[in-house]
Amino acid sequence: MRDHYEDFKARGVEIIAVGPDAGDSFKRYWTKENIPYVGLPDPNHKVARQYRQEVNLFKLGRMPLNCIVDKDGRIRYVHYGTSMSDIPDNETFLSVIDEINASSN
Repeated sequence: MRDHYEDFKARGVEIIAVGPDAGDSFKRYWTKENIPYVGLPDPNHKVARQYRQEVNLFKLGRMPLNCIVDKDGRIRYVHYGTSMSDIPDNETFLSVIDEINASSN
């Protein structure tokens, strides 16, 4: 998503990534990796639980969860990953966003 951030912004979208690390560790990673979008530390897993993100210690922790939430706060797309590499490509997200934008005009 980082490499296509401008494609998301051009569609009026903001990306928010939620991670399991505590604030300082999360901030260091965000800065080191030069990630341009919003990062939210969630060390107590409150956000993860709210969105029913799976935590599987045998698979190294939180499974990927990707959501597209519209301006009214409704979840319009959700993908629950079954492994750490199970993440849709950017084209999938951009296509869904284009459909949502077209339906709201």
